[in-house]
Amino acid sequence: MTIAVAIAGCGYFSRFHQDAWSRITDVRVVGIADRDPQKRAAAAALFPQARAFAEAEVMLDETRPDLIDIVTPPQTHLNLVRAASRRKVAMICQKPLAPALPEAQELVETAERAGALLAVHENFRFMPWFLETARLMTAGAVGTPLNISFRLRPGDGQGPDAYLSRQPYFQTMPRFLIHETGIHLIDVFRFLMGEITGVFARLRRINPVIAGEDAGLVIFDFASGAAGLFDGNRHVDHPAKDTRMTNGVLLVEGTQGVIRLDGFGRLFVRPRGGDEYEHAYDWEDRGYGGDCVYRQSRHIVDHLSTGAPLVNSGRDYLRNLDIEEAIYRSAAEGRFVSL
Repeated sequence: MTIAVAIAGCGYFSRFHQDAWSRITDVRVVGIADRDPQKRAAAAALFPQARAFAEAEVMLDETRPDLIDIVTPPQTHLNLVRAASRRKVAMICQKPLAPALPEAQELVETAERAGALLAVHENFRFMPWFLETARLMTAGAVGTPLNISFRLRPGDGQGPDAYLSRQPYFQTMPRFLIHETGIHLIDVFRFLMGEITGVFARLRRINPVIAGEDAGLVIFDFASGAAGLFDGNRHVDHPAKDTRMTNGVLLVEGTQGVIRLDGFGRLFVRPRGGDEYEHAYDWEDRGYGGDCVYRQSRHIVDHLSTGAPLVNSGRDYLRNLDIEEAIYRSAAEGRFVSL
């Protein structure tokens, strides 16, 4: 079965989507849409069989894809989901799903009412180091998990030109660190540790040229009784060949051992009372985040082709957004918020 895919949006991050689709053999890209003619032409050059459009709705009508990959800014998502839902086209939508939770809920409900598949492009959980960490934890490497922490240190947030060369709309987002980036770690923490039941947050803005917060600490309670810490600061970097590959360092501690991720994608395991050793595993240093966009895209295709379970439906993803809202409420009110 070959899946016909249309791509809406040809900006900075779309190039990783385009590369992923070009390598999936049971996919045929039939349409490219972007209002910028230069971006549209550059993307279309990768897919000679695809047609190029200025408007996504025209692309939907003229190419009739099985799946539309929405890779546009958050404020455009609802209208694109409405358009795809009217045509019963399956969707994968980049995060943030929408500028705010009510619009995200409307977006999910729009797809559900139409009976159209809506998946969220949540790629961090498809990073190879997180997948391998999950496998190690299932195999008992840490025993009973007790603590998880992630120190986000991309080092890309300093100065008046921060983010302008890559994703300039970052500067104007009223909610930034958690809404745009921390949401990934919310999903990863739930993937590795189970459901989150409460949060306490302190958020701050360091760079005066941006509208939202760019640093903060968030403490998590889990249903299992475990605890978590997200320590994010976009001004500070960490040892890495590319600080935006892992974006930081991970530590998972349990009754029988510890798993540690460094900025080079290496995993280290230390059994309780023993010496730390590097855990070798296979992954490809390609694209963004260890080729996580490819794995995310492959996951969606497998679901459409074979009915394989989907881990990132729009409905399931709303739980992440509930947790995000609790974090902002905690920071605003200076208190622990239960979920």
